[in-house]
Amino acid sequence: MKFLDRFLRDWRIKKTEPYVEQGDKVLDIGCFDATLFEKLSMKPIGESLGLDPLLKRTITGKNYALLKGKFPEDLPKGKKFNCITMLAVLEHIPKEEQSKLSNYCYKYLESKGRIIITVPSPFVDHILWVLSKLRLIDGMSLEEHYGFKAKDTPKLFDKNQFKLLNHHTFQLGLNNLFVFEKIG
Repeated sequence: MKFLDRFLRDWRIKKTEPYVEQGDKVLDIGCFDATLFEKLSMKPIGESLGLDPLLKRTITGKNYALLKGKFPEDLPKGKKFNCITMLAVLEHIPKEEQSKLSNYCYKYLESKGRIIITVPSPFVDHILWVLSKLRLIDGMSLEEHYGFKAKDTPKLFDKNQFKLLNHHTFQLGLNNLFVFEKIG
């Protein structure tokens, strides 16, 4: 991972931190590594879990474990979380799988649990392609990007299951933060 990759990742995490409360159990979908959990350890957070299909092996930390796998099929049975994070992940999930996301998140969230998502503008794909060709970023799984429109994010989450708490742009308007709360 190059400097620019780490800089952008850390910026996304910084936007996430205010929505994770002390003691929260966090599920980080597409975790890649333990950076989110390490940065959140200052709160501190409760027993948390990361899932990523690209992990080579299970990694355990003080209050978290990272597992190779996909959400929800590889999630250990009986687990519930206060927060589900998907930082720069939604644009990698195929459209046909996105339609199931609301029900899956609802099932694994505690009452009043939050979904915290960052999703780039489709224009970012062009920028990332150039930065990758210039070898300024590693550009993780760019081949999976298909131009997902950030404005479509709220449509993925059933209004009877979730309410949108916050949406704003950052990184010069090229990235979006969405925070949803489970109803009930």
